[in-house]
Amino acid sequence: MPAYKFEALDAAGKSRTGLLDADNAKAARAQLRGRDLVPLTVTPVTMAAQDAKSAAFTRRVFSATGLSVWTRQLAGLVGSGLPLERALTALSEEADNPRQRELVAHLKSEVNAGSAFARALATAPREFDDVYRAVVAAGEQSGALGPVLERLADDLEQQQALRSKVVGAMLYPTIVSVVALVIVVILVTYVVPQIAGVFSNSKRALPALTVAMLAISAFVRTWGWAVALAAVGGFALFVLARRGEAFRERSDAALLRMPFVGRLARGYNAARFGGTLSMLAGAGVPILKALQAAAETLGNRAMRADAMDALVQVREGAPLASALAGKKRFPGLLSMFARLGEQTGQLPEMLSRASVQLSAEVQRRAMAAATILEPLLIVVMGIVVVLIMLAVMMPIIQLNTWVK
Repeated sequence: MPAYKFEALDAAGKSRTGLLDADNAKAARAQLRGRDLVPLTVTPVTMAAQDAKSAAFTRRVFSATGLSVWTRQLAGLVGSGLPLERALTALSEEADNPRQRELVAHLKSEVNAGSAFARALATAPREFDDVYRAVVAAGEQSGALGPVLERLADDLEQQQALRSKVVGAMLYPTIVSVVALVIVVILVTYVVPQIAGVFSNSKRALPALTVAMLAISAFVRTWGWAVALAAVGGFALFVLARRGEAFRERSDAALLRMPFVGRLARGYNAARFGGTLSMLAGAGVPILKALQAAAETLGNRAMRADAMDALVQVREGAPLASALAGKKRFPGLLSMFARLGEQTGQLPEMLSRASVQLSAEVQRRAMAAATILEPLLIVVMGIVVVLIMLAVMMPIIQLNTWVK
């Protein structure tokens, strides 16, 4: 039964909006009149109403955290024995966000019309990606949708936790760096010229440090705008160039070769790849389809190309562990656990353990880097400020010496 969004007037003349299920728009208006409401507008809830252009400028209904919470709620309702249609109805009624309420009502109408839940999710690809839909489809086919949704919610929460910890570890050093840069620019462009200008009429030579600082100040005040514009332009050109697959793959490969950042990116992507592959394989998705879906979740194009090449080898009959072992961009830990899983017949469990270990290693490295960077940035900023103060104070000390 399709869902309709309505706007109507009650007996007091107040406008009311909401959702209701009806066979057609005429039946929906009849329901509203049966509630002593005067229907103004009755429109079907459908995700097709958003064209590609408007969708590009519209925020997603579910955030990363919101999707994991919603999946957990749905898993709890389905796992308790509630039919999927009633579970979606309950979630639609409890939704505070109107767009979320409309989305869930649309999914419910698709399911009521006879569509499989995975096919209903495919009508909203911005909210539910290929991996999400593949896991749900596997759960429906196996008849264990509740447990599969629980596992999916666990995976979403783990991914969100890993991303939050990595971003959180790098956030403080980034803020300190930006603040330090702003302070140094203000000192060099304003404070140094104001104070050092007092000694410009003196016929005596200024200290070398003061001369160097004045030269830097003059350069920043004269050409700072050009340097900033060149930096912004270079960054914009880099972003535009990364839209091409060939350049993006080369730049991602170069990122993986960097001393520290490369190791962090390799571990992060490998952890996500292993976790997704474990979840899909554990849900009963065929290994080739699971491997392709897991490869598509990789943000690093170089590692994605390696994963797709490993997919070709597995399709030709090679073991998964051997295919991954030949890809040096993937940590050896992943292929080692894959080999153990294939030997013991517990591939999903072993891949999950590999993902957990890789995630823990990424978090440890990110926290260690943040711990080192914080005092290092403070020391560097302190040295720069001391040099600026010396450049300002040395002429004053020199002047006092001349007076005496």
